[in-house]
Parts: sequence; C-alpha cells; structure tokens
Amino acid sequence: MTFDLSCAGARIKALRLARSLTEEDLAKKLGIPHCDIVAMEDGAGMPTLEQALALASALDTTVDELFRKQDDATVPQKQPGMESLTELYKIGSGPSSSHTMGPEKACNLFRNQTPEANRYEVILYGSLAKTGKGHCTDQVIEKTLSPLPCKIIFDTATENLPHPNTMDLMAYNNETLLKKARVFSVGGGAIRFEGEAEGEQKHIYALDTFNDIARYCKKEGLRLWEYVYNTEGSGFRDYLSTVWRAMRQAVAAGLEEEGILPGGLNVHKKARHLFNLQHVDETAETKANRLIAAYAFAVGEQNACGCRIVTAPTCGAAGVLPEVLYYQQKKNGYTDDEICRALATGGLIGNLIKTNASISGAECGCQAEVGSACAMAAAALAELFDLSIDKIEYSAEIAIEHHLGLTCDPICGLVQIPCIERNAVAAMRAINAVNLSSFLSDTRKISLDKVILTMRDTGRDLSHRYRETSEGGLAKLSIYE
Repeated sequence: MTFDLSCAGARIKALRLARSLTEEDLAKKLGIPHCDIVAMEDGAGMPTLEQALALASALDTTVDELFRKQDDATVPQKQPGMESLTELYKIGSGPSSSHTMGPEKACNLFRNQTPEANRYEVILYGSLAKTGKGHCTDQVIEKTLSPLPCKIIFDTATENLPHPNTMDLMAYNNETLLKKARVFSVGGGAIRFEGEAEGEQKHIYALDTFNDIARYCKKEGLRLWEYVYNTEGSGFRDYLSTVWRAMRQAVAAGLEEEGILPGGLNVHKKARHLFNLQHVDETAETKANRLIAAYAFAVGEQNACGCRIVTAPTCGAAGVLPEVLYYQQKKNGYTDDEICRALATGGLIGNLIKTNASISGAECGCQAEVGSACAMAAAALAELFDLSIDKIEYSAEIAIEHHLGLTCDPICGLVQIPCIERNAVAAMRAINAVNLSSFLSDTRKISLDKVILTMRDTGRDLSHRYRETSEGGLAKLSIYE
C-alpha cells in the first residue's frame, strides 16, 4: 500500500481536532511517541501499514479516505463573511455564556418546539458535564424548562464529541419520546443544533479578515467604527447605547456590594474594597491601576452571582472591555457616542476572532475568552484615542499574542478563581498594548490575522485538561490547604 502524504498530514490534523483530540491523545491511542504524530501532520513522517490502520480507526474513518488525494476530496468550505455584532454583544445573566446562556437559549427553543411534552431529559457532555455544577448549568436548565420535571445527566465519560460543549435534549409525553435534539454551545451564548451548518447563520459582513477590512477602509477613507456602523445599518448605534448602559450598570452595581460569592469557595467580593482603598501618598498610576481593577472585579463578581452583564465576548471575560472604557469615561469625560464607536471597533476584533478562531474556553482555553477580550479592549481604547488603523491592529495583535496558550482551569468549575482577577490583569495589559503600539507599529512583523489563526491552532492543541474541564492546572489545587 502506498500513501499520499501531500494532503494526509492536514487531513489527520483536521480529523483529530474535529474529535477534540490533542496530539498526545492520538499518540496514546496508537501507542507511538508524540513526535511521530507531529511528523505525520507536518508531512515529514510516513506511517507504517499498522499505524495507518490504527489512525483510521482512531479517527473514525477509512485508510483510503485518510490518504486520498486532495483533488478527489470534497472539502467543506466555510461561508465567507461574519455575523452581526448583536450576536457578539449579548445582555444576559452569568456566570457563563457557554454554560448558562447557551443552554438556556437551547432549552427555550426546544420547549417551544415540544408543546405536548410533560417531562424532559437532558444529557450534558464534555465541558458542560465536567464544570456544569460550578457554572450552574443544571440550575438554568431546570429553571428554563420548569414547571415540567427535567432529569439532568452529567456524562463525563463519553469522548470524541463533535464539540466540547455538547448536550442532548429529549422531550417525553409519559414514556413516549416526542423529540430529540443535539445542541452545541459554541461560545458567547451562541448555539448550533446538530445538522445545522455553521454557514446557516446570517452573515452581514462580506469581509472576514482584518487585512481585507483595513484595505477597504483605507480605500474608502473610513474609520473602523464607520465601517461597522455602515454594515450593521440603522438602529445599531441605539443597540450599542443599550449595551454600554448595561455595562455601566454592572460596574456600578458591583461597586456597591459586599459579602461572599456563591458556590462554596468562600471568596469575598473585593470590588467595593478596592474602590474605597485610598492612600494619602497614592500616586496617579497606582490610583489608576486600583480603579481599573475595582471596575473589573465589580463586573466579574456580578457575573459570578448570576447577575446581568454583557458578553464581551463571553461572560467569563465580561469585565475587561467595560472596565477600560468606564475608567476612560470617568477620567477623561468621553461622550457615550465616542464610547459606542470604541465598542464598535472592539466588537469588530471580537467578531474576527469568533469567526476565524474561537471565543470558547472549552474549545481553545482562556486565551479565547480573556485573550480575545483583551484584544477587543486594546482595539477599543486605540479607537477612543483616535489612533490609526495600523496602530489599532497592532494593539489588538499585541494583546492576543501575549495571551497565547492561556489555560482555562477554573477551580471547582466556578467563574471565580482565577477568572475575576484575570479580567483585571487583562485590562491593564490592554492599556499597555495600546501604549506600546503607539510607539512601535511601524516595526511589527506579525499581522493580527496570523495571530488569530495561531491562537486557534494553539488552543486546539491544548490538552483537554486545560480547556474548561477543571481537570488540570489551577483547578487541581485545593484552596483549603
């Protein structure tokens, strides 16, 4: 048997990632060194016949399919373009966009489709099962499907899932199964039903890379926010105004509260304490850092309590963007119109990441959540400062580049440790990224588009233990010791 390795490496990698397997996972299944998988995927190594058969079995395909020539393949093409920013900025309840907002939306749709049901059963898989208790997934499902009874099963054993956040919904009338649906919570509160192609969502942006958008804006003499406003159409400015109002309210509410966060970790709310913790000899820089951190903790603590926040791009990262803009408005008096323009530019960056990589911690780790939020905040701040398109791009690129590999490892599956503190750190990093870009944008070597794709590949290569499963990293620590 001969093999065509010119395309097989990319196909092996694509199938491995589609089954949420790391290189280490696949190597273990085949009983070969990790470096052999790397070599195969790079096209630098040829599998033996036995390895080819084992690869096909592990990847649920055939040897012929695995090694056929590319021109014989039917390769699905991603529909070009991007969705509206109204699908990115969503107002809802925490603590997790993928673990509470997504399942809530799925259950609402499924309940409306099954009016004859008198009971439900829901099976949670992957990250939804492993961190569902900490994220209150079971509580939001029961609440959404109430008053009808719902049996919830946490299946932590099933592997090779089509998406790390997979759930099955079953509607019954007594013992008769009326309807069954499989749903994927794909991040940021968005969901997709099995059988629904990713391209079926409505794409209103024709362009889906920063390079293409920047070229168009420069040709037409547009700021990035103007491109967004023109594409989104009438009423979008009002939508952003509502988003900004909800963000401000979350900060203000969080600064007023004290006490213990729910969940059993005995974590004290710190936002109010930080906000009021003034020193006589406090420098301007220290005060700025303290206030920014206070605003971040305020939103993070509101999210942890299941209160009303805005996904930016997710619940777990909801404190980064608003705290940066809130501080600037308080300090420098920027108008709401100026803030909304900054939100438009920041949202555009988030949309590019969502489209070309992921904003889901279960897919790509926390770099996809807090890293993306940091990039959004950096771009928004650069827009607020009226920096050039190139400097806005560099700000976002710096922000996400220095979050590459960031793991999602919440203790007990709660969006508290290290999540809340991480929002504060990312906000300050966003400010630093803008400052650096204003000096060095002419010397950069890496584009934002390339860094986004690198984040995608890095995240998918992360062990599942570091992708919102609470099985590795900080999640393994006991805070009671």
